[in-house]
Amino acid sequence: MSSPPPIRTLDKSGKEITSVGFQRFGFDCEVSLDVLRSLYLRPHYVTTVASSDSTLELDAKEEQDHAKFTQGLLAPSQRKRILITGGAGFVGSHLVDRLMILGHEVTVLDNFFTGSKTTVSHWVGHPNFEMVRHDVVEPFMIECDQIYHLACPASPPHYQFNAVKTIKTSFMGTLNMLGLAKRTKARFLISSTSEVYGDPEVHPQPEDYWGHVNPIGPRACYDEGKRVAETLTYGFHRQDGVDVRVARIFNTYGPRMNPFDGRVVSNFIVQALRGEDMTVYGDGKQTRSFQYIHDLIDGLIALMNSEETRPVNLGNGDEFTIGEFAELVRDIVEKVQKEDGIKPPRRVNIIYKPMPTDDPQKRRPDTTRAKEVLSWQPRWTVRMGLEEMVRYYKAKMAEGGI
Repeated sequence: MSSPPPIRTLDKSGKEITSVGFQRFGFDCEVSLDVLRSLYLRPHYVTTVASSDSTLELDAKEEQDHAKFTQGLLAPSQRKRILITGGAGFVGSHLVDRLMILGHEVTVLDNFFTGSKTTVSHWVGHPNFEMVRHDVVEPFMIECDQIYHLACPASPPHYQFNAVKTIKTSFMGTLNMLGLAKRTKARFLISSTSEVYGDPEVHPQPEDYWGHVNPIGPRACYDEGKRVAETLTYGFHRQDGVDVRVARIFNTYGPRMNPFDGRVVSNFIVQALRGEDMTVYGDGKQTRSFQYIHDLIDGLIALMNSEETRPVNLGNGDEFTIGEFAELVRDIVEKVQKEDGIKPPRRVNIIYKPMPTDDPQKRRPDTTRAKEVLSWQPRWTVRMGLEEMVRYYKAKMAEGGI
């Protein structure tokens, strides 16, 4: 049997996506999509039926792909020393992949509370890569040029598990990393969140909207933690001249997302793949907008290397009701199962349960600033990103990883 055909990915305008990244702000971050994909979507993830001969062929192709990664060594003048806190998490691991393929020196700090060593283990042993188990609540000393500060549990079950620790991570972690940036004169980017807008009364949310947040609710440890982290960031910027960037990240999904972290995308996909009924909280009329991980990484790298110091929303303006989104996930799971020759015993149903406290009704970014100052806008359709994610989870289930 021949190896499976490559996945064709079309962007919002119908053009095929063959690479991610760009060449702007004096920073080349363009990477072949096939090379990137081979790190999280191995060839055997694409189909479930393969003969032993084709498996050998795929293994040889994998070796070939991995050989490409050791070639990415930049000249010292172009190579940046980059520190990524929370680098073993969902977003961090994709940022590590991109920067490592480009040939930069990357140090990951992570305490593995929600991150996992497996997300970046393929880089262990590479001369440009270092992974340190460290909690950012404690100070850390290193020489670096750029700091991506992503460390903080970001899903409600994780950040509510220990609310005090979440606030401590947001405040003390940001304080320590800003102190490091001040000492080393490194550029500092903090991953803030759309949660700073709370349950918004303005729709869509621009960066100059101050938000509508419950300061004592169950989500406050995260919402207010990120708000105070932004305050601290601009304190260092104004008082000590630290070069800062603030990315307000809206709902993001993609491979390596923790399937048990209670987020709507991973919940729906895992339930549908297992043949369980899909759970929608509330009446399904609340809206969300979802961006694919590769678009977010493009945005973070663009913001870090631009001259924009104001907060910037990074998200996808395509808005879905949660009910519509559940139907879309069900359709895509059925499509992938059909392509792989799997006939589920029954069609999964969508069931409705009561809404959690302080869950926002509407969330959609106004990304005008990102378009104007970064020339950035999402390229991936929700459908294309979901299909990759369904294949990733399906393979993890086959391996027994979920």
